[in-house]
Amino acid sequence: MARRRVPPGSQSSLREANRARLVESLKRHGRLTQVELAGSTGLSPATVSNIVKELTASGVLHTSFTSRSGRRATLVSLARQLGLVAGVHYSSRQLHIAIADATRTIVSQTTLPLPIDHRADAELDRLAILLGELMETLGGSVSELLAVGLALPAPIDPRTGMVSTPGLLRGWEGIDVAASLTARIGRPVFVDSEANLGGLAEAREGEGRSAASSVFIRIGHSISAGLVVGGDLFHGVNGKAGQIGHVTIDENGPICRCSNRGCLETYAGGPALLSLFPPSEGMLRLSDLLQAADDGDGSARRVIADAGRHIGIAAASLCNLFDPELIVVGGELAQAGEILMAPMRHSLERTALPAAAGLPEVVAASFGEWAETRGAIAIALDQVTVASDVIAVTA
Repeated sequence: MARRRVPPGSQSSLREANRARLVESLKRHGRLTQVELAGSTGLSPATVSNIVKELTASGVLHTSFTSRSGRRATLVSLARQLGLVAGVHYSSRQLHIAIADATRTIVSQTTLPLPIDHRADAELDRLAILLGELMETLGGSVSELLAVGLALPAPIDPRTGMVSTPGLLRGWEGIDVAASLTARIGRPVFVDSEANLGGLAEAREGEGRSAASSVFIRIGHSISAGLVVGGDLFHGVNGKAGQIGHVTIDENGPICRCSNRGCLETYAGGPALLSLFPPSEGMLRLSDLLQAADDGDGSARRVIADAGRHIGIAAASLCNLFDPELIVVGGELAQAGEILMAPMRHSLERTALPAAAGLPEVVAASFGEWAETRGAIAIALDQVTVASDVIAVTA
């Protein structure tokens, strides 16, 4: 359905612009009260109330009642029946898939293991099948998805949609992943790095929601960071912003997969930590290391603490350059909690430039292993254009 055109500067044009501003705010923040909507959009409470009534009647918005500060308030969200989006996260060792409605409510999800050196051709073929199966369980088909967001464990060049740095994700290099998946499922696909999308999820609806700027440091098989300013991601020219795992710790250190020496990942990434144990101890995955640390194994706890110390030094450099308000720690190793984060804070305090307001707070991610998938859902919803008479996807 074509959207009705209105003359610029007219009252109809102003109303349409105000409706669009309100809808975009709900896409970004999820559910908000009418008072919060007025604050986030800059519209008057009366204007917000009128738009909410109009779009609720047309089926674009849904309202319910909640309590804020002991007072009854109207909670507003996009209507679930607007459609579904999918969020996908390929980490180094696992695949997460979630289907969500316009309110970001997950309606179906699944997790599968991945081989270490997974390749784009085989994995995108499998993903197309899995998305179809998940939609079938919901009584629909892939053709009904409005958009798909996809997180990869490597920096993505925003200009080409391809992995921007050779060596970081072999088997996926030189491939326009969004176009390749779109060719398989016939739906719009939007791709970014796992750290960026984990950071976006935490900034939009998690620990970083009230922070003006935040860093999401993802620690697992690899190490990377997502930089968020004002709720939006900072990618850099080539999409490489936040690659903290490849900060040089020792220029004479071990060769990294990026071909440099002594990167943070060679000291604190998953493979480096597991290699410190003899094969007889059965430390094959980070989950084995985490379980041993939880059981009180002194060696496992020391290895994780040393990793936290190294990451804290690199994070201090990031703080000196980016000066964030908050650091959110995610990824599989974040499950170690204070065993990891206490030494990280200590290194940060010793190494970062002091400030009158103090150093950034270091906190654990809200969404655990699903943060990146939720961020993928967020970028999919960001590309869906919602109006009172049309639903489309931004090309």
